[in-house]
Amino acid sequence: MTAHILVIDDDPVQRRLLRAAIESQGHVVHLAENGRAGLEIFNRLRREISVIVLDLMMPEMNGLEFLGAVGGLEAEVPIIVQTGQGGIETVVQAMRAGAFDFVVKPVSPERISTAIGNALKVDQRESRTRPTRRSRSGAVSFEDIVSASPAMERVIDLARRAAHSTIPVVLEGESGVGKEMVARAIQSTSDRSAKPFVTVNCGAIPHNLVESILFGHEKGAFTGATERHAGKFAEADGGTLFLDEIGDLPLDVQVKLLRAVQEGEIETIGARQPLKVNVRLISATNKDLIAEVKSGRFREDLYYRLNVFPITIPALRRRKEDIPYLARAFVERFSAEQRMPVPLDIGAGALALLTAFDWPGNIRQLENAIFRAVILAEGPELTEADFPQIAAQIPGYIKADALRVVGPDERANPAAQAWNDAEDSAEFESLLLSSPKGTAPIAGVPGNVIVSIDRSGNVRRLADVEEELIRFALKFYRGQMSQVARKLGIGRSTLYRKLKDYGIDPEDPQRRAA
Repeated sequence: MTAHILVIDDDPVQRRLLRAAIESQGHVVHLAENGRAGLEIFNRLRREISVIVLDLMMPEMNGLEFLGAVGGLEAEVPIIVQTGQGGIETVVQAMRAGAFDFVVKPVSPERISTAIGNALKVDQRESRTRPTRRSRSGAVSFEDIVSASPAMERVIDLARRAAHSTIPVVLEGESGVGKEMVARAIQSTSDRSAKPFVTVNCGAIPHNLVESILFGHEKGAFTGATERHAGKFAEADGGTLFLDEIGDLPLDVQVKLLRAVQEGEIETIGARQPLKVNVRLISATNKDLIAEVKSGRFREDLYYRLNVFPITIPALRRRKEDIPYLARAFVERFSAEQRMPVPLDIGAGALALLTAFDWPGNIRQLENAIFRAVILAEGPELTEADFPQIAAQIPGYIKADALRVVGPDERANPAAQAWNDAEDSAEFESLLLSSPKGTAPIAGVPGNVIVSIDRSGNVRRLADVEEELIRFALKFYRGQMSQVARKLGIGRSTLYRKLKDYGIDPEDPQRRAA
């Protein structure tokens, strides 16, 4: 399908590269050298433009200003932002402003093609995507793996190659990154797709039962063996055996596993003869197996037998581009599973919050957080308020409207009301003492409201407000001078001069320098 793509970038070389990459996919490209020119083209061709590729750092009108001008998600056109400067804070701002996806410069032709392809799949004008449905057999294909990051595309490429052979595969990565899903995709794409896929969590089995569960036992082989048990290798005969957390296997069981890999036969406990098996082995671990070998907890010969084709799956915090896609997919899936009359949306603020979090539990934690939010949702769209446990774990996270100047006419604001109500009472002094100079506390985010009037009702001096903002920035960014200067829009030398002028101690922003 041919689509019209608007590319907004002030770098002529980047525009030329993007144009070549997009036109190679059969799309029509419209070019703009800055946000203002891009806005004119968008307003003129609004009904034709399907996707916008937007640079964030541009003269005249930058990317964030453009997002604000078109209304972000309200523009009903997916916007892919490019960022080459700044960290995750810039990305979070863009997501909050309504960006659909983001790519990091320099962006490869494959990555931008993937991002545009994913954006085109979303019918923004209907504000809904069709939820994917798995087959009743529970088979997982590579198409079911939600990804947008180059790191995950590399994983999928390696896994596809491994699927067309019987080579032993080791999937490395933290708990919750999706190792089993990749293993299932390898199985379903291989010539063993119609055969059994058997999983064993080696870390969840008591050590005295591991051998029996893996290799089976005959009736009467030991006390309590009242019946014959085939074992997981026999169950997986002809198919695939997935050994999760293989680094937790006891050493004595590792010896028998080595023989199973080398000879293709297993020794059932109590049996007189070994049993031939034809099993494709995929292992997974969240440990450093080399370190386990050096420490003597994992056999070196077994390591080299298993680690023929290692695939490392990166943690979610290393591929934040995937978070918006995963979040949307989970919301759609859980909405369908809960049989909601109208499927839920997920708002830009919620996507920004989820993207800002590092997810130590990876995809599993993200999935559970969204499941909880969907179950408890009261409106048609998930917002930041639906993820209070996540927001509480992000140091210094402030909602878009939390940091603001309070004027004398803003009595509806709870913080401003508390400040004004306290002006003529004994609480006024306690507010001043408990907050940074001249600021009022606000629930959940202490000392982040900068007031514009003093207690006599007059507008405060500019120097006082500037001093207060510098103190707040030092505290907010934990004394990281480069970041403080960048966020305040001044040079480091200017920042140090102002610290000296105002007598601010950078180690403790609320204390005067000696």
